[in-house]
Amino acid sequence: MIKVNDVAIPESAILEEMQYHPAETKRQAMLKAAETLVIGEILRQRAAALGLSVADSGSLAGQDDFIEQLLDRDVDMPQASDDECRHYFEKNRPRFTTSPLVELRHILVAAAPDDEQQRVESQTIAETLLAQLRAGENFAALAKQYSACPSKETGGSLGQISAGQTVPEFERQIFAAEPGLLPAPVESRYGFHIVSIERKVAGKPLPYDQVEGRIRQYLNEKVKAKATAQYIQSLIQQIRLEGFDFAVSESPLMQ
Repeated sequence: MIKVNDVAIPESAILEEMQYHPAETKRQAMLKAAETLVIGEILRQRAAALGLSVADSGSLAGQDDFIEQLLDRDVDMPQASDDECRHYFEKNRPRFTTSPLVELRHILVAAAPDDEQQRVESQTIAETLLAQLRAGENFAALAKQYSACPSKETGGSLGQISAGQTVPEFERQIFAAEPGLLPAPVESRYGFHIVSIERKVAGKPLPYDQVEGRIRQYLNEKVKAKATAQYIQSLIQQIRLEGFDFAVSESPLMQ
């Protein structure tokens, strides 16, 4: 039986909470669930001691209101200064650019993501078509005959692609590649793509005033996460806890 200042957290509550904490083993899921309930009870007791309105029991889910009130009341949350925001911008300039553009053609040899046999066959077909293109075959003609994408009607052209317009596994490879016919098929959840990059346009640097708000929000969220973890650690030191060990749970709070 787990107890927080003599308030018991029953096993039934832990078992119910486990559904929200998928893990490799049942033990890991139970530890995560128990940790969540313990932290929830610690915060609940502290909020009640301050006269805040809280639910009697349950997990942290749905309790954002009282937790935010508690943090506002009990934790000094520093805000990122103008100098800190500017420093982060200067140290991370490559992150703050417009999306690069890639103009490309492709031939999609389709394959269902869960059909291993079809994927093997599609990869073989894609590699054969790639060899034909290297030997001088016409890209548009092969796209018209073999591609499972509607772009086959325009020679396989997808036009200009910017970040976020395609699936991540496809996007990662095309934005990292140089212009020309890619040396191997690009695999995605849709199958295998033979890709020819026609042109690349690099992203343009964004001025500080256009990204200041994003930077400030990011830095403030990092500070809040750290301050909240430290606050919970301090509360843990002040309670009587039976039947649970944060060190055993490998909680990030203890790292």
